Amino acid sequence: MQNHKTYMQKPAEVERQWQVVDVKGKILGHVATEIAEKLMGKNKPTYTPHVDAGDYVVVINAAQVELSRNKAEKKVYRWHTGYPGGLKERSFKEMMEINPAEVIRHAVNNMLPKNKQRSRRLARLKIYADDQHAHQSQINATKK
Repeated sequence: MQNHKTYMQKPAEVERQWQVVDVKGKILGHVATEIAEKLMGKNKPTYTPHVDAGDYVVVINAAQVELSRNKAEKKVYRWHTGYPGGLKERSFKEMMEINPAEVIRHAVNNMLPKNKQRSRRLARLKIYADDQHAHQSQINATKK
C-alpha cells in the first residue's frame, strides 16, 4: 500500500499572475464563470479551497458584453435602499449605459463563494469599459 498525500498549498506559496479577459461579444454568464474561476485559482493545479490563491484579472471591453436571446430587454437589477418604499430597479440596458463595469462585477460577485474571501477576491478584479487599462506593466512583468 502506497502512502499518497494530497497537496495542500500554503498562503506563503501563492504566486499571483495578471490575466486579461476580453469580453467583447461574449455572453455575460459564461465570462463571469471564467473570471470567478481565475479569481479563486481553480484553473491552477495547486488549487486548495481554504487558500486564496487566485490571480489578478483585468477585464476589457466591458461595454460590449452581451446576453443570450432576448434577456437584454427582460433582465432587471433590483435593490433596496433600506428606507420604506425604497425598492429600486434598473434594466440591463440602463445599467450598461450608466456603468457597464458594475454589470460584470455583479455577475462575478454572485458566482464567487459566499465567504470571507469573496471581498479579497473581488478586490483583484479590475474592469474597464474599453480596451484601455492601466495594468500593462504588471501583465508584462508576469509574462517574463
